[in-house]
Amino acid sequence: MYVIKPFDPWRSKLCTCPPKYSFNPYTGCQHNCLYCYSTYIPNFRNLRLKKDLFRKIVRDLEKLPKYALISMSNSSDPYPIVEKKYRITRKCLEIFKEYDIRLLIVTKGDTVVRDVDLMSEMNSAVSITITCDDKTAKILESNAPTTEKRIDVIKVIKDAGIPTVLRLDPIMPFINEDALWLIEKCEPDHVVSSTLKLRWDSFKRMVSAFPHLKTKYEELYLEGEKVQNYFYLPKDYRIRLLSKVKEKCEELGISYAFCRENIEFKAKSCDGSHLIC
Repeated sequence: MYVIKPFDPWRSKLCTCPPKYSFNPYTGCQHNCLYCYSTYIPNFRNLRLKKDLFRKIVRDLEKLPKYALISMSNSSDPYPIVEKKYRITRKCLEIFKEYDIRLLIVTKGDTVVRDVDLMSEMNSAVSITITCDDKTAKILESNAPTTEKRIDVIKVIKDAGIPTVLRLDPIMPFINEDALWLIEKCEPDHVVSSTLKLRWDSFKRMVSAFPHLKTKYEELYLEGEKVQNYFYLPKDYRIRLLSKVKEKCEELGISYAFCRENIEFKAKSCDGSHLIC
């Protein structure tokens, strides 16, 4: 396989995703999220185009089983700022449409609404990541579309009859613990959430942006649990944060799940792929 590959190369014991494939139209990302887990990729902040991408996609699709689930994207956003100019992701969707696959689109980009026409003709769902209010997002995700724009994206996609997922992710101690209002504002078909998990580089970025939290984050993360290369919050703390999500979703009658937390949930899938026909 060239560009479409089995999901979860680390084979995490905490991953509850169904079997699926991962595809990233771009290498790197422009959103500049402080908490990003993908910055282990060299030169990640410098977004690059992939050589001979469309031919490679076709060759990979020919090898996939019928109705294979593809998640786009898991390390870089498929709708970066430059997508408006290059239309790389749209061309990928045009190719995907010719094959019997199921597609889960994961993005922060508002350009995704441009491609509703194609998604409506596919077995697809769209997962939008929103974490907090605009003021805080300007610090955390400086180059991403505003929170209000992303809320509007969910509404437009839902109105088009395409299943929607809200990724309220990550939940960050003392920063966005009370962002539950987003669930009510967006009214998605499914919510997936998880607590902030930090690598050493993302830890340094977070405490640099929020220096008043440095001591608290050192106590919570550096002296806590470590899973592979990630610092986790203590489990009882994670349960407390995610219980708020659970309660709000149950109040609204929305399915919910937690990502890589080792905490039970009742939804048919963690990522929302069960919404795809």
